[in-house]
Amino acid sequence: MLLTFEPFCKDADCNLGNFSLIQEDMKAVLSFLLILITFLRGSQGFFSHSSSLNEKIVIGELNEDVILPCSFESGPNIVIHWKNQDYNVHTYYKDSDHLEKQYPRYTNRTSLFHGEIHNGNASLSFRRLSLLDEGSYMCYVATTSIKIISKVVLKVGAFVTPEIKYEKRNTHSFLICGVLHVFPYPVITWQVDNTPVSESNIEEIRDFGSFCIKSRVNITGSNSTYECTIENSLLKQTWSGRWTMKDGLRKMQRENVLLSCELANYLFLPNQDFVVTWSRMKSETFSVLAYFLSSSQNAVNNEPRLLWSKELINQSDFSLTLRDLSPLDSGEYLCNISSSKYTSLTFQTVHVEPSQSIALWIILLSVILMLLVLVMTFYRVKSRRRSYLIAGVLSLLMGVLIMKKT
Repeated sequence: MLLTFEPFCKDADCNLGNFSLIQEDMKAVLSFLLILITFLRGSQGFFSHSSSLNEKIVIGELNEDVILPCSFESGPNIVIHWKNQDYNVHTYYKDSDHLEKQYPRYTNRTSLFHGEIHNGNASLSFRRLSLLDEGSYMCYVATTSIKIISKVVLKVGAFVTPEIKYEKRNTHSFLICGVLHVFPYPVITWQVDNTPVSESNIEEIRDFGSFCIKSRVNITGSNSTYECTIENSLLKQTWSGRWTMKDGLRKMQRENVLLSCELANYLFLPNQDFVVTWSRMKSETFSVLAYFLSSSQNAVNNEPRLLWSKELINQSDFSLTLRDLSPLDSGEYLCNISSSKYTSLTFQTVHVEPSQSIALWIILLSVILMLLVLVMTFYRVKSRRRSYLIAGVLSLLMGVLIMKKT
């Protein structure tokens, strides 16, 4: 294997042909040349043995920072050179960085631990990882007495927090479990009442190296519990989303209703931040009614008739009371509890009926209207007996209707 190295500097005191080099600089250059000579003599077996012996695998996450390790036995005239294939990543000699020939993709993203170099630490700090940074990195270190070659394999994964959503179109209801950015391709599984389900529609898009994936299942059993799990094997990260439906509630106008939503403590770690969002579906879209932030213990209501209970919140119960109901409050309510590792959706329907007093007034007005129509129809009839008969029958009907409603 033929390895090429870029010269570390071009000034006069680094030129091998210049006999005015001071002794320390000469030793540093000779140390580096010893590394070069070792490979140029055709010792490919030595290279493979050294690389595998010192090879390390580092796993980083998209947009996060990572450290590529490299250590050596310290000595004078330290030379450090990091490369990725033919790209110069970072160069250090004469107690300072020399980044004139650094590949542009690494600009302002790499650094050494200068305070620890003379203690034998040549590790490279890598900032704001991208998927393009994945690959094999070589760390070359030379001093007056030693030369070290280390190989670091960097693997980069992506796992933006997934989400599970409930949607309804016409008479069909379904769940969508998706993740916007993930790499490598994840494992997605569905369970219904703890039984694996293989039938699901999957949509995927490749976006700048990562995947955008959506998996959908139809809701066929209203009393069933659906759970979706997405796993990134490289980053060893797993996220789960669960959907459950509570029994529907029937209430009368002007009553209050308690909408249930409890946090399952075994699903959320202590001290783990989460958000609780209450919303109501109208015209197949959800509008946010209230939300709670665990980090600030702050509860916000967008609907004045909603009431949080501090006592219940302290017990990890985020049930909500909706006061002074009206028929317009009938609909589908959804509680969403989400963290970086888990999402729980609790679904509940509410039907509000008009109060009995209002219903009676509606019936009474309807009967009066019918009476007026009949009177106007038969007002020309001269027979009083017939009029009395009709009025009596109508009165009887009105009484029967009122008694039936009450």
